[in-house]
Amino acid sequence: MAITALILFITFLVLVGGVRTWIQVRRTGDTGDRREAARRDPVQRRIDGLAAMGALALGVASPVAALVGLGPVVESSLVEVGGLVLAVLGMVATFAAQLVMGDSWRAGVDPDEQTTLVTSGPFRLVRNPILTAVLVTCTGLTLMAPTVVGLAGLAAVVVANQLLVRRVEEPYLRRVHGEDYLLYAAAVGRFVPGIGRLK
Repeated sequence: MAITALILFITFLVLVGGVRTWIQVRRTGDTGDRREAARRDPVQRRIDGLAAMGALALGVASPVAALVGLGPVVESSLVEVGGLVLAVLGMVATFAAQLVMGDSWRAGVDPDEQTTLVTSGPFRLVRNPILTAVLVTCTGLTLMAPTVVGLAGLAAVVVANQLLVRRVEEPYLRRVHGEDYLLYAAAVGRFVPGIGRLK
């Protein structure tokens, strides 16, 4: 299952990075990539670094470690198959949520830019469906090659996503969308329906 996990991780990067960017360029003439602006913010830069290290650990290092003999934390074909199902569902959900964002989709936060506040589709259920789906994908990939390396990578991704939302995205959305965002955030959960609503 480790080879399958590697293939799925690469497929995930191509789908949610490459294909989604290509669609954005075709629709708007703009890549939607704001990571250069994000890198100017030291907080975003550190969070992105943590997320990247975590993703590489669970998506590459853990499967490779399993292939060269690092034993799994849990040895169960049921866990591995469950991981495969979660990874595929998470990939599809991530891509679908990205598409729902339409022209507002961005990779990275440019503090000087204003986009439309998206509250439709899966954004009616949670404020961050893309990150929720990414975490489902990462959990699935970790379960496919359940090593300590993968678990550490998954923990890093979870922490990075929490920090990104709480320290970067939410303050940005409050500033840019004001009362509209506050009303939305008071009614809709952060990552899970009903949980993490802002008061």
